[in-house]
Amino acid sequence: MTRAFEDLFGVADAFRGIPMPGRTDSWILSDAAALHGISSTELSRFPDRYLSHLKAELAGPINSRSSPAAALLRKGVMPGVRPLLDALAARDDVYLALLTGNYEDAARVKLEYFDLWRYFKCGAFGDDAPDRNGLLPKALAIVRTCGGPAVAAEHAVVIGDTPLDVACAAASGARSIAVATGNYRVDALRAAGADVVFEDLSDTQAVLAAIG
Repeated sequence: MTRAFEDLFGVADAFRGIPMPGRTDSWILSDAAALHGISSTELSRFPDRYLSHLKAELAGPINSRSSPAAALLRKGVMPGVRPLLDALAARDDVYLALLTGNYEDAARVKLEYFDLWRYFKCGAFGDDAPDRNGLLPKALAIVRTCGGPAVAAEHAVVIGDTPLDVACAAASGARSIAVATGNYRVDALRAAGADVVFEDLSDTQAVLAAIG
């Protein structure tokens, strides 16, 4: 994102001081544009330029300009994620969908890199709502249009690694499972109001029990 912003607008390190974890890409970009006096009419060019840099970042070697997030991605899939997705995908009483602040194309690039995109038929993305709390209702509506079940928010479970993921679930009356593999530790996620908190998702049976 930093490289794309500098390419387009000539501002280096444009996202310094702007919080990112759990926020939508469009929200993050809007904050950077406001901070640096960039008109919102100029932002339509950003997603494509960002996507180009993201693909190169994932494909290339780690170097001194790589972001911490990119370096983290290259370490692989977090513990327990793939076994949990395999277990959930095998059930007929669960519908897996994405709810992410990433632009849809960016989410696809990241997840395809780790062969995880195939687990999700559809979802709601950062393109769909600048406010993260607006994504769960959109996700549930999209699930229905994809041929999935009509699910009330109180029967949905949001799994995420930030307090904003927990807040997103709470805003619509869904349950939340928080996992401390990101920037926030167990105590912070518990204080945010998560229904269940795990250090990671490596205990598949415990996570399945929490999902219900």
